[in-house]
Formats: sequence, structure tokens, C-alpha cells
Amino acid sequence: MSLFGEERKQIILQLVNSNGKVRTNELVEKLQVSSESIRRYLEELEAEKKLKRVYGGAIKLNVDRTEPSHLSREVMKAEEKRRIGRVAAELVQDSDTIVIDEGTTPLQMISFLLNKKDLTVLTSSITALNLLIEYQNNGLLNAEVYFLGGRVNAKHYRVGGPFAEKMMKSFYVDKAFLSMDGLLLHKGLTCYDPERAELAKHYIENANENIVLADHSKIGISTLCKVADLKEIDMVISDTAAPEEWSDDLQAKGVTWLVAKEL
Repeated sequence: MSLFGEERKQIILQLVNSNGKVRTNELVEKLQVSSESIRRYLEELEAEKKLKRVYGGAIKLNVDRTEPSHLSREVMKAEEKRRIGRVAAELVQDSDTIVIDEGTTPLQMISFLLNKKDLTVLTSSITALNLLIEYQNNGLLNAEVYFLGGRVNAKHYRVGGPFAEKMMKSFYVDKAFLSMDGLLLHKGLTCYDPERAELAKHYIENANENIVLADHSKIGISTLCKVADLKEIDMVISDTAAPEEWSDDLQAKGVTWLVAKEL
């Protein structure tokens, strides 16, 4: 492979961002250079704060161990989330029963649902509930709304726990629009909070179609709690294309990947 050093570094960075990690021996084989050259590239990328070196390779740098607050998440990737929300809302048909998961990306769907008729909407998000009520009171939303009650998580404006899970078991829905903190090919869907993970499992189990809304910062990372394998969902909507090396696996798992382009 006849490439300049900067081109090799870009390939390394793409692999780290899509897979969450890379191994030195794999890079030696792929790029056909010495292990000393790979170590030098990794050192340079670490100095540029683009990855973190570990024994035998490197990992993605921006994997946080704690979940940002709801207020913090509202301003992060705001334009990308709005684009994703618009595309997600286009999948909703009149008379659908849907889950709008907690999270600032599914929240963006709501303003694009105002032309739909006879919807039934379930949510565990306090912010989503307030917005749905506001639109209902102003005659703008034609929907029945169910709030999944449970233990209140004030920092993240959501509820969870066994009461919310028990309530969700009573519903079957057409589509669940899911928010995840991490999406990695072989580790699947993950989130930070165990209660949230358990409730999301019930969404997936009781929905005919499961759609994950994830901006580019969620792709290629995993967080604390396993929610589901990728084969358990039907679609991902993101602001970026799927990593090229995921293509065959996504097809084999039956996952469609939609890109929400700029408005």
C-alpha cells in the first residue's frame, strides 16, 4: 500500500472511530509498514488528542464513563439531532402507536409529528411529556399520550425502574424510537444507566419495529450497560454513513442505515 504518513494516520483514525479500538499487529498487516512506524503514528495521533494508546494498540479517545446531564445533552450536536428527528418522524404513519425514548435526539421528533393523525405516544421522558402536553393544549397534536411512571431521575428528566418496566409490559407498539449512548458492531447497543437499559429492553421486545437514533458521536463506542445486539433492531438513523467495514455485517443482521442529510 503506497501511502503517505498522513494518509495512513487518517486510515488508523477511521478504524479507531468505527471500531472503538485498533491493534498494532492488525495495522501492520493492513498498512504494510513496520510496527515501529505504527507506533510512531499512534504516538502522533495521541499527541494530537485524537486517540489514546494502550498496550498492543489504541482506543477511541472520547468514551466518557458518565452520562452528561440532560441540559448538557440538549446543546450537544443540536443540528444533527434535529435532522435525525425529522427523518425519524417521516417514518410515523397516521394511527401508529409509538415509543419516544428519553434522550434529546428522540425529543426532536415531536415537532415533526404535528401533521400526523390519531397517534398513540408512550414515553418515559419528562421533557418529551411536557412538550407533548404543550402541543396538545394548543390543538397542534392529534395523539393519545401515555407516561410510563416510575422512579424520577431529576438529572436526566426521565423515569425508570420496575414500575415503568411493568407498565411497558402492558403495551405493544408499532415503532420504538430508541436513544442509545453507544453503538458498536460486535457489542451492539449500550447505555450508561442500568435502569434505562432494562426499560429499553422492554421497548425492543414489545415493538414491531425498532429504530435507533444516533448521531456520529455514538457510533463506534460502547458504554456500561448492554441493551441489545444489532440484530434485534431494524434501522439506524444517523447524521453520518455507517462505517464502510460494517456494511456486510449490517446487511447480514437485517439492519437498514439511513443518513439524515442537511435540511
